[in-house]
Amino acid sequence: MVIFKSRQPPIDLPTELTDWDWLFDSSYSPLSRYPPNELAGFQNAITKERVNWAQVKEYSTYISTALVKKYGLKEGQTISLFSANTIWYPVAMFSGLRVGAKISGASPAYNVEEMTFALKTADAKFLMTTPGSMDVAVASAKAAGLPLDRVFLLEGNLPGYTTVQDLIRMGKAFGEAGQAPAFKLPPGKKNKDVCGFLSFSSGTTGLPKAVMISHQNVIAQCLQIQQITPTTQKKILAALPLFHITGLVHQMHLPILLNAEVVMLPAFTMEKMLDAIVEYQLGELLMVPPILIRLVRDPIVDKYDLSHVTRFSSGAAPLSEEIIHLLQKKFPGTGFKQGYGMTESCSCITAHPPEKFDFKYAHSGGAIVASTEVKIIKEDGTEADVNESGEVLARGPQVVMGYLNNPEATANTFDADGWLHTGDQGAIDEEGMIHITDRIKELIKVKGIGVAPAELEDLLLGHDKVEDVAVMGVKDDYSGELPKAFVVLQPGIEKSTAVGRELIAFVKEKKVRYKWVKEIEFVDEIPKSPSGKILRRVLRDQEKSGKKGFVVKDEAKAKL
Repeated sequence: MVIFKSRQPPIDLPTELTDWDWLFDSSYSPLSRYPPNELAGFQNAITKERVNWAQVKEYSTYISTALVKKYGLKEGQTISLFSANTIWYPVAMFSGLRVGAKISGASPAYNVEEMTFALKTADAKFLMTTPGSMDVAVASAKAAGLPLDRVFLLEGNLPGYTTVQDLIRMGKAFGEAGQAPAFKLPPGKKNKDVCGFLSFSSGTTGLPKAVMISHQNVIAQCLQIQQITPTTQKKILAALPLFHITGLVHQMHLPILLNAEVVMLPAFTMEKMLDAIVEYQLGELLMVPPILIRLVRDPIVDKYDLSHVTRFSSGAAPLSEEIIHLLQKKFPGTGFKQGYGMTESCSCITAHPPEKFDFKYAHSGGAIVASTEVKIIKEDGTEADVNESGEVLARGPQVVMGYLNNPEATANTFDADGWLHTGDQGAIDEEGMIHITDRIKELIKVKGIGVAPAELEDLLLGHDKVEDVAVMGVKDDYSGELPKAFVVLQPGIEKSTAVGRELIAFVKEKKVRYKWVKEIEFVDEIPKSPSGKILRRVLRDQEKSGKKGFVVKDEAKAKL
C-alpha cells in the first residue's frame, strides 16, 4: 500500500474538550497564557470597534445565557448566522457553541429561496443577521416557519428586533452565579462525536449539503496549521467571508490560538482592503485568487506602499502560472504559501510549511499537514506512487463527520476506512508536495466558492422553454471558473440571442451572483450514459476542441 504520510510531528489532540473549553477555559487558551493587556482581539478595520478575547468570552457567556434562559435554546439546536463580516459574528458563534448549539453560516448574498433552503436544511431555530440582510432574513424565516422573535440583529438597530447588545444586557442581569453552564461532552462521547458547525458545500456532486463539522475537526485543523505558522504572525486580515470554511478556521479560531489580532473588513472593496493593509502594516495577506489577480492588475494598487508585505497566502482555487509570475515580479522579496482542502476536510489537507514559503513551490498545494495521510487512486483502482496521478483521498482528525441527514451522499464521499474521496485529481512529488491537476468531481469553483451544477440544472429545467440542460464550469481568468449551461430547447422554440438572454436573466433573478451563468450554448442533445447520467467529460472535451454551437454570452458577467 502506498500511503503518503505527513512529515510534520503528530499533533497532541485533546479529545475531551469542547471547542469553547479549548479556546477559552484550557491551557491552550490565550486567556491562560497572556496578561489581559496583551490579549489580541477582533477589530473592525473601518469603525475601529474592537473586542479582545476576554470580552469575546464575557459577551458570549451573557448572550448564551439569554438565549437559553429567555428564548429556550437547547443543546443540539442550530443557530444560523446570515451576515457580512462583523466582529459580532464570532461573538454570536461562540455564544451558541458555549451551550452546545450548532452554528450554520450562510452567505449574505443569498436570496430568499436560497436562504430558506439553508434554514430548512439546517433546521435552524434561531437566525442572526444585520440590517442590510433583514428583508431576506424575514422572508426566509417566514418561509421556513421560524418565528420572527427568533430573528436577532448582530449589529445596528431596527424597530421590533432584539439586538446582540440587548442579549448581552439580558444575560448580564442574571449575575455571575446565574449564567447558563457551559456545555460538556456527554458521557462516552469525544469531541469528534459532537457536531459544532454546519457549513454548506456542494460536495463532489448534487445539490448543496450541510457538512457536519465536529468540535474535534476545528481543534485539529487549528493545531495542524499552528505548527507551520511562524510565531511572528500576529496580525491577520479577515477579508474573506466568515461563513466560508476559511473564515471559520483561519479568521475566527486560529487567531485566538495564536493570540493574533484580526483586522476585519465588514465589506470588501479593493480600496478598503488596501487601506487596511497599509494602516495596520499587515505582513501576510490571506486571499483568494480573484483578489490576487486584482493585486497584480488593478492600477489602484500602485497608489499604495506595500513594501512591508512579506508573504501572500492563497487557497480555495488554483492560481495560474501567469499570476504567480506577475505576483513575484510586482512584489519582489515576498514569499508565497497556499493550502489545498475543502469544507469536507475542515480546510487544509495540505499546506506549505515555512521552509517552502517560496514562489518556486507556488504551483503546489503544499505538504501534508500533521497527523494526516493521503493516498492517490489511479483510474484502474490501484494506489499511485510518487509523481503518479489519480484521485486524492485523505484521512485525518480534520476530516468531517459527514453530511447532515444525507447518508447516501455521506457514504459516497467518506468510506468505511475513514478516507475522504475529494473528487480531485492530483499527484505527490518526491518532496512530498501535492499538485492538483484536474477536478474529477462536478463542482464548479467560482472565486473559491462551490457551485453545484445540479442546482442550476434543476432551475433551468423549470423554465418553460428548456427541455434538457447540463451545466459545467468553464475557465475564467478572474473567477477561476464560471458556470456554462448547455441547453436543449423545447420543440418549436428557435435558438436565438433573445432566448439565451432570457435564460441568463432567469438565473440572475433566482440565484446569488456567483451562481450566474457566463454563457448559454444551444445544443441538440445532452450526452448521457445508458443510466442517464450526464457525461460532463464529453462536454469538457467538446469545449476544449473549440467546436461550438449557437452561444449567447452574458456581457455583464465579463465585467465582474
